[in-house]
Amino acid sequence: MNFLLIALCLLAGPVLRSSGLVPEGSHRGINAWILYVAMPAVALLYLPETRWSTELILPAAMPFLVWAGAWLMLKLCAGRLGLDPETQAALLLTAGLGNTSFIGFPLTEAYFGTEGLRIAVFCDQACFIALSSLGVLTALKASHGAAFGAKTMVTNIVRFPPFLAFAAGLLLPRFLDYSPLDPLLAKLAGTLVPLALFSVGLQIQISDWRSELRPLSLGLAYKLLLAPALVLGVSLACHAKGIIAQASIFEAAMAPMVTAAILAAQYRLNPRLSNLMVGVGILLSIVTTGLWSLILRTLR
Repeated sequence: MNFLLIALCLLAGPVLRSSGLVPEGSHRGINAWILYVAMPAVALLYLPETRWSTELILPAAMPFLVWAGAWLMLKLCAGRLGLDPETQAALLLTAGLGNTSFIGFPLTEAYFGTEGLRIAVFCDQACFIALSSLGVLTALKASHGAAFGAKTMVTNIVRFPPFLAFAAGLLLPRFLDYSPLDPLLAKLAGTLVPLALFSVGLQIQISDWRSELRPLSLGLAYKLLLAPALVLGVSLACHAKGIIAQASIFEAAMAPMVTAAILAAQYRLNPRLSNLMVGVGILLSIVTTGLWSLILRTLR
């Protein structure tokens, strides 16, 4: 059912756009809802459930390892490929952040059962922290260019609802019980995935993929192959095995995060490439995650 919903929401975008039923630029309004309503609702709903323990260091660190690897890849390759700052930021957001929930949850449960799903949920919470901090800072810095400084950073962060909701979700439960609002937050959070996929579908121009072939190939090769290999290397170095290591590496192999592409589009950071990373990445990840599941069986 999840895969059917992914296909339906992604395909609805180009179909409705080509039919003329959706006005030009409609994705901007959808993106505003995602960033200013749905994402804060997700943070306020799920972050209070986070329970930290030493055994969860690897899944907590996984999104930051993947992000660091993407940053290093761009430092090494961006100059050689002649990538402009906006394209670099778009690649960092989409190759550095994975779709650990909507695609990650059903795939992890299918390959590694309910125990794997428990680790996947924690990976997703850590990934949301990375998006709300490193992702937001990257988008702000790339959009402001040389004018970006400490004052600009603080000003924009305090005006950015997902980051504020992230902070509130971590701090408020210590002083206030807002669990009676959970049903409302769940309804709002439920709009995130279908609207985000629909927005990506509205913006995908498959005919333009050739113009973005080099950065697209670089970003997807890293996200689908090198990123999980990096987390696998760290796991082996730390002698981590079993379901925690397996699920953490498997989650690192997920396709690019849809919300990261939405963030890139909102700040005009090569939205065409960002949406191709998500659309093509989802299709390819069905195959690559199957290959990774076979490799990870050896970590039992």
